[in-house]
Amino acid sequence: MNEQEVYYTIALTRMTGFNFQTALRLYRELGSGQAVYEHRLDMKDVLPECTDRLAESLKDWTVALARAAQEMEFITKHHVQPLLLGDEAYPQRLAECPDAPIIMYYMGTAPLNQRRVVNIVGTRQCTIYGQDLIRRFVRDLKQMCPEVLIVSGLAYGVDICAHHEALENGYETVGVLAHGLDVIYPSSHRDAAKLMVKHGGLLTEYMTETRADKLNFVRRNRIVAGICDATILVESAAKGGGLITAGIAMDYDRAVFAFPGPVGAPYSEGCNNLIRDNGASLITSADDFVKAMGWQMDAKLRQAQTEGIERSMFPELSDEEQKIARILDEFGDFQLNQLSVKSNIPIGQLTALLFQMEMKGVVRAMAGGSYHLLR
Repeated sequence: MNEQEVYYTIALTRMTGFNFQTALRLYRELGSGQAVYEHRLDMKDVLPECTDRLAESLKDWTVALARAAQEMEFITKHHVQPLLLGDEAYPQRLAECPDAPIIMYYMGTAPLNQRRVVNIVGTRQCTIYGQDLIRRFVRDLKQMCPEVLIVSGLAYGVDICAHHEALENGYETVGVLAHGLDVIYPSSHRDAAKLMVKHGGLLTEYMTETRADKLNFVRRNRIVAGICDATILVESAAKGGGLITAGIAMDYDRAVFAFPGPVGAPYSEGCNNLIRDNGASLITSADDFVKAMGWQMDAKLRQAQTEGIERSMFPELSDEEQKIARILDEFGDFQLNQLSVKSNIPIGQLTALLFQMEMKGVVRAMAGGSYHLLR
């Protein structure tokens, strides 16, 4: 951890009056929180488009730095991991989003850049029907895709049900909070939160002493959407936070799915409307979801890995597999489309070859669709 950079970046989030978009712009333009601090007196020179008002507000960091120092003490004492935009441990899917936080605070054990990450969201008034859907979905998904990180918001209803079922089925699960890590809201979910820290984690962009205001929950939803491959809406009224998350996921070009419900049922109306308006793909089971995502081979791959299939057991690669390995060895990690261009192998054929190479322990699929050669 670069403590100095964390210190100045925390302070930067205070300097912009909690205007996270302004903080993000400054951070990206100058490259770091410390750089913004170092140019606090000549901001107009390095960033001419900066308004006079903003330039003036960035001159005195006394109060912000004192608050940052206080936050640093909490981070150290409670073993919180600060995640700076650009860090390797920062969720790479989220980093691609135009409104990604410049810093987040993480308490947990689960890597946030796992190969498969999905969120399960919906109403806080989850019905027995919704609970049954979540239970069957998570149970069956575990059989087909053994390694998936389940994300939700630790709220009442669908959120906490998703977290409980993830833990029950041996999945890691992460709760994205609308407040700092010094409190758990609602307090009735403290026991679940403690388990999640050991088998997943708690993630937030908010400092300690931040109240769980309504706007914070809305802003939290973009993180829930952004760190995942797909959003799954279980139950929702005509308006609700789950629909907001689904809308953000669509804006981020993520896959969105919804379970249908009985016509006229108040907590199925949002899902049914979303499906009707082509905002979400209809699913009725984990099998539907896995097929739509193209994840059918996950269980087979996991079985091969647990049986100890290693590269040394498969010394013979085909000519095309050797070509792919040479490219990754020479140029480093490549995304699928880049590798297709470099190798002159069509994407459909390349996908099959890469899967075989994964089975042989030669390559590994990374977050964001890139492939890494295992040496």
